[in-house]
Parts: sequence; structure tokens; C-alpha cells
Amino acid sequence: MKDETRLWLSYAEENFEMARLALERGYLNACLQNAQQAVEKALKAALVEARGEFPKTHSIRELVRVAAVEKVPAEIAAEECDLLDSIYIPSKYPVFGVLPEQVADWRVCIQCVGIAERVLAGLRGKL
Repeated sequence: MKDETRLWLSYAEENFEMARLALERGYLNACLQNAQQAVEKALKAALVEARGEFPKTHSIRELVRVAAVEKVPAEIAAEECDLLDSIYIPSKYPVFGVLPEQVADWRVCIQCVGIAERVLAGLRGKL
């Protein structure tokens, strides 16, 4: 594994652990932000390993698309990409709510932490 890949993966793992801790403490926006970041950084780690670079984007859907081109399978459905993409800005700034409910709630947080856990586990096994 490349050193840069290892670094991206360690950041992804840290974001995942923070998402879990935030969920346990009831910090829902922090949970969502860290779950999204865990998936984003895990995908970027996989792309660094596969091709040495990644697109400068926060879009999970775009990262998954590029990963598929590089034959890096990410265990994430299109609707999960959309959910995580809907979280990026709203979890950072109090301007919008998280889709589809427009507010962060436990159900969405648990779902996003589960997505992050599955994506990380899947990519970890391939790196």
C-alpha cells in the first residue's frame, strides 16, 4: 500500500470513529459530517492507490463513478451516494437541513454510520 493511501485511510478511519462517538453523544450534525467525510476519504484512498490521484470534489457519487472506471468496487448504492452528498454542506453550516427530513435525526445518523462502516470495511479489504 502506498504511503499516501495509508494516510488517507487513517483519516477516513478517524472520521468514522468520530462519527460513532458523535452518535453516542447525540451530536447529530457532527455524526453526519464525519460519516460523510469517512466515506469521501476512504474513496480517495482507494483512488490514490489505483491511479495516484482523485478528482477534486466532495461528491460521493462522482468519486464512486471514477472508482468504477478504475475497477475499484465501492460497496455503496446510488441512493446512499445521494444521501451522503446531501449531507456535505448542511452538516457544516446551519443554512439547510439534511435531506430528506430537513433536520438531522437518529435514523439518518445510524444509516450514514452504517454506510461508512460498510464502505470502509469493503475498501480496507481491497487495499
